[in-house]
Amino acid sequence: MTTTKATQAQRKKPSQKAVLRAVASSTAVETGQNVAQLEQKLRQPSTRFAHIKLAR
Repeated sequence: MTTTKATQAQRKKPSQKAVLRAVASSTAVETGQNVAQLEQKLRQPSTRFAHIKLAR
């Protein structure tokens, strides 16, 4: 099966909220922590690595 540009264009990126939820729930499963607390922690800005920029 081949993919065309039309089918690739129809896909949409997950929202920031969905990504945070996925990361928090995955981490919660692995560590046994509360999902809501992890989501809260991820939403807080961190100055620890502020100088590092992620690739897009």
